[in-house]
Amino acid sequence: MGAVSVTIDISGLPRERIVFEISPLAELGVALHALAEPGHHPGLHGWATATSAALQPDLADRLCEADFLWRSTFSDVFMPFAALPPDPARGARGMHTLADELDLLDRFDDERFVSAALEFTCGSTYSEGGPSALSDPARRERSLELAAHRGPRQLDFTKRLLKDPAAVRAWVRRLFEDCERAFFADTWARIAPQLAADARHKTELLRHKGLAETLHAVSPALTVDEDHTCVTADKFAEGRTTAVDPDLGPGLTLVPSSFGWPHLMVLHAPGWRPVIHYPIGAPALQGPGTVELLQRRMEALAHPVRMRLCRNLARAAYTTSELAESYGITAPEVSRHLGVLKRAGLVSTRRRGRYVLHQLDVTAVARLGSDYLETVLR
Repeated sequence: MGAVSVTIDISGLPRERIVFEISPLAELGVALHALAEPGHHPGLHGWATATSAALQPDLADRLCEADFLWRSTFSDVFMPFAALPPDPARGARGMHTLADELDLLDRFDDERFVSAALEFTCGSTYSEGGPSALSDPARRERSLELAAHRGPRQLDFTKRLLKDPAAVRAWVRRLFEDCERAFFADTWARIAPQLAADARHKTELLRHKGLAETLHAVSPALTVDEDHTCVTADKFAEGRTTAVDPDLGPGLTLVPSSFGWPHLMVLHAPGWRPVIHYPIGAPALQGPGTVELLQRRMEALAHPVRMRLCRNLARAAYTTSELAESYGITAPEVSRHLGVLKRAGLVSTRRRGRYVLHQLDVTAVARLGSDYLETVLR
């Protein structure tokens, strides 16, 4: 497989439409991800452990019920501003609150909310758009099937969402509000000044140094072509979007994150303005173990197909058939690659009912060095 990336068309986009701003709802999403997958965020172990231990049992149970919104796929529901007409009052000044952004989410119709909430069931069709599982029987059936792969909680949630989206949307808003009361208000008060300062710094850098240098300061994985017509995010994902859709209004938003490392996330769904959610700061990771173990594991990971499989396996557990469908290869070929990864001790396997699920051992990969882990999780 060749190189893959996410590209954003910015042809004719005015400089003032490239904005840096902070988002409490987006940061709540990555904070919840860090709680659900602490292995992805070695620098946050202390915060994640203390926060999880302090959660009331009812809130902890509800977070488990909805964790597919942030565990393996960072749902676009955390960035509602990208699907609505541009608001000149928004910006890097930090004037908007979590309640403000939840109000924006409430403005979604049920089709858009359901499509965004069920992204974990439509990863292979994310860039296609089209009707949601509410109105498309084929997508409804497929969403329920893939939710079943993830376990009874996800299946129950998906059934309830498709049956009564209004009730589930109200439930989700209460969940986020309860998170704010339980831990996020204090967390946001602590990190928001740093995020706002980064947004202001990057805005000034854009004004004085230009887009290419600014993007490099955001992440070495971001580049712009010489004609300034296309921004490319070097990721183990493939997608294309535009920042100059006349129906949406032109704009590219870059959102700094304190909890995000090592993830560099790009919202590129049809019908949404593009957003780049980038981390600030990166903790140091410990080095690998023995030379023999390092050699065996690096050889297992060196194959380009296995590197792309790791993009999925680093985020969640997948069946062989799901991986085959996502990458357009046969199930036996996927099984052969999984076998190599298993023999190197990099993939764990568990059975859930009739499904056999495989997942990357993030801790083992972390010992190979931060560069590889950051690449597969970017």
